[in-house]
Amino acid sequence: MTDKLGNGLTTGRTAAFFDLDKTVIAKSSTLAFSRPFFAQGLINRRSVLKSSYAQFLFLLSGADHDQMERLRAHITAMCAGWDVEQVKSIVAETLHDIVDPLVYAEAADLIADHKVRGHDVIVVSASGEEIVAPIARALGATHSVATSMKEEDGHYTGEVDFYCYGPGKVEAMEKLAAEYGYDLSASYAYSDSITDLPMLEAVGHPSAVNPDRALRKAAAGNGWPILTFSNPVSLRARLAAQSGTAVATTAALGIGAVTAGVVTFALLRRKR
Repeated sequence: MTDKLGNGLTTGRTAAFFDLDKTVIAKSSTLAFSRPFFAQGLINRRSVLKSSYAQFLFLLSGADHDQMERLRAHITAMCAGWDVEQVKSIVAETLHDIVDPLVYAEAADLIADHKVRGHDVIVVSASGEEIVAPIARALGATHSVATSMKEEDGHYTGEVDFYCYGPGKVEAMEKLAAEYGYDLSASYAYSDSITDLPMLEAVGHPSAVNPDRALRKAAAGNGWPILTFSNPVSLRARLAAQSGTAVATTAALGIGAVTAGVVTFALLRRKR
């Protein structure tokens, strides 16, 4: 196998990097938790309504750089003073009810196929690590990287420690590659947003998933596969359909690939 530039054989491990929102799940993972945060007294009704409207805009048109910056500023200011352990507890208690119906079947199958092929699966998201990490574990991902907030005395300060967005995602990917021996030129990446163009350009096998207009144009210009994920399903329903002897992570992923590479090959051919 040659590297991205055709400079000889690759020797590293292969990873598949997945954006989370609108790539693996059908909504913004952060905004999806606005109602349980309201129920536990962390946010008021006005914030819930604002989050619902932001979710609508996010689903309708995607989020560009300016919108993402406004969303980041809104969320970080809103969570200043929150108890870190309370947030983690709310996410743990409501994770499956909120996220379970939102996972795209196509994404679950693709993740499963990468794992069958021996690839590490990594979720890379601008959402907070308290939300992203549990979702990634439920999906059977090998690692996850997300935005982390500064903490003081067990509470969020409202400041960002690491923003996993744009070039920050590439920084995280390169750090993981150095730590675990991934060959990025032989690795895969999937995202829906033009803001993740650096992430897609960092690997040898990028794909646009449900792309916004700008990413669709970039993907077409670069000859990248354009994938359509449109079937959110219940992972618990898929779990029930699996053999009782299947290991938990395999069952949760809903492996449907009989032969390694079949699902990836089929999906990469399905361009809009």
